[in-house]
Amino acid sequence: MDAVLSAGHTLLASASVRTRVTIPLRFADGYEVTADAVTFHGLADGKEHVAFVLGDPTAAPSPLVRLHSECLTGDVFGSARCDCGPQLREAVERITATGGVLLYLRQEGRGIGLYNKLDAYALQDAGLDTYEANTALGLPEDGRDYTAAAQMLTALGVAEPDLLTNNPDKARQLRDLGISVTRTVPTGVHSTPSNLRYLHAKAQHTHHTIDLSATATVPALVG
Repeated sequence: MDAVLSAGHTLLASASVRTRVTIPLRFADGYEVTADAVTFHGLADGKEHVAFVLGDPTAAPSPLVRLHSECLTGDVFGSARCDCGPQLREAVERITATGGVLLYLRQEGRGIGLYNKLDAYALQDAGLDTYEANTALGLPEDGRDYTAAAQMLTALGVAEPDLLTNNPDKARQLRDLGISVTRTVPTGVHSTPSNLRYLHAKAQHTHHTIDLSATATVPALVG
């Protein structure tokens, strides 16, 4: 596997496109779109991350990109304890409109895995916030590394994206890996009575750009 120095930053091993196949997508609310699903050879962490190319990424100088971490409970089962499912739905439509790529990254629970995430939920029910719960389990607050994401974007020829995110760490890591993020574009605020405490923790603890000024008071013991 070749190593490349991207934009004078981190030495990044190259990845290559493995398969590209067209898939019609349909969401629970009836929204439909066609995407090209792309798999890769040579990703640094060896996981099966997938890129979804939506619309025409060449239509704008900076294609819109989202790094979306897998969330089985939110993306598949519609859990209201997080905002992952609504963010995924929003991202697909917004990226399709402008042209770009959604990277679906196998990083359940901010990198701690599904079982550990559910263990953390139990601790949140006892009063800890989402970051405190991870720490109490002896796990990182956020264990995600975006080296594979940078490899995927490089393999797709996306060097200067607009990044759809509320999380400043995503842009920071991509820039350190040689991806010239042009700007960050915040997602909408997808609050529910069950995820307000979670959203407030993200805004206060890791400085996510989430405007919660119009939301209700945070419930005492909701994850």
